[in-house]
Amino acid sequence: MSAIAVTIAGSDSGGGAGIQADLKSFSACGVYGASVITALTAQNTMGVSGIHDVPPEFIAAQMDAVFSDLRVDAVKIGMLSQPKIIDVIATKLTEYGVSRVILDPVMVATSGDVLLQNSAVSVLKQKLFPLATLITPNMQEAAFLLDEAVAGSREDMHRQALMLLDMMAAEGARGVLLKGGHGSSETCDDLYLSRSVERWYTAPRYKTKNTHGTGCSLSSAIAAGLAKGLELEDAIFEAKEYISQAIKAADMLDIGKGHGPVHHFYEFWSD
Repeated sequence: MSAIAVTIAGSDSGGGAGIQADLKSFSACGVYGASVITALTAQNTMGVSGIHDVPPEFIAAQMDAVFSDLRVDAVKIGMLSQPKIIDVIATKLTEYGVSRVILDPVMVATSGDVLLQNSAVSVLKQKLFPLATLITPNMQEAAFLLDEAVAGSREDMHRQALMLLDMMAAEGARGVLLKGGHGSSETCDDLYLSRSVERWYTAPRYKTKNTHGTGCSLSSAIAAGLAKGLELEDAIFEAKEYISQAIKAADMLDIGKGHGPVHHFYEFWSD
């Protein structure tokens, strides 16, 4: 049977992040991708110039169309800007009994543009954190969620990941992947923490400005691994390898005037 993953996120008109990056990552990882669009962004490699939120009732209609027909193996959630949108997604995920959910709490784009309204943060934590198999904040997002300074050490990352885990009321294999890609070390160190496991995933830090969509793509690759039946730790390992190579190959592409995308299809084409 074909593995199927669904992305619930915003559209990036420039093609580097959001729904577009998610679907590319699903495909590159060998999984069929479907989508539920939560917002339209006027966006390119230099920034976001406009956001048009999709009405909550139409998001519900999209979810009904997808989940009533497709046998969904995993879900990745990205940009959610408004409380009502978060509420309807939580309701529908519960209604359809979705059990493998990767939640990427997207708050700020690579360009620095704010994508999540302050009023939506508490609703995100209350409604979606408890439904998530894994949340995947970067260091800045974790600090924002906790109202703390950005972690400056592995010890700080561990402490903040544990605080986020408590917010999830997580049990078993469910957990937090705190991404260290925005750190200053020579390696990109990500921490996976659950109630029973602490594991660090390390990759080289490649020097490139073309990192647009990195977070979206990593979370989607994890969802793809779960859709294929991998255990969570193995799905994270494979996704980390995938995004590391996609970043390494990013400069093979020549896309836009700003922060270009990672190379999702580095294994399949190079020019």
